[in-house]
Amino acid sequence: MLIDGQNRFSLEQAITTTANSTNIVKMSVTDLLPEVAFGCPLPLLIQVVESFAGATSVKVAVQTSATEEFSSPTTLAETAAVPGADLKAGYRFPIVFVPKGNKGYLKLVYTVNGTATAGKITAGIIAGHDNSYQDA
Repeated sequence: MLIDGQNRFSLEQAITTTANSTNIVKMSVTDLLPEVAFGCPLPLLIQVVESFAGATSVKVAVQTSATEEFSSPTTLAETAAVPGADLKAGYRFPIVFVPKGNKGYLKLVYTVNGTATAGKITAGIIAGHDNSYQDA
């Protein structure tokens, strides 16, 4: 899967404690164009690239803000807590499109329950989903 560096939230980011994505994605410059896809959903990939160990569960939230500092973030979507046993390399979190409501900047928030000793995630806006993908 190709992820452009400008549209990437995380690249093999180690998630052992609750954390924000390494990168913030700037979606628009003005309030005149907050939804850049014009009705077409933008595909989003949030995938485990190194199996988790020790975590009870992990959930992911997509947040937006009008400022890059995220002084007043709004959560647009959040997954349920995914059990640690399911978080094997290749697992994809079920937020598959950028949610509506963008205020200009987007980030992901990874919430970890338990004491994770391993686990990495790669996430970003992608050109399209690989429909041949199947859970192992």
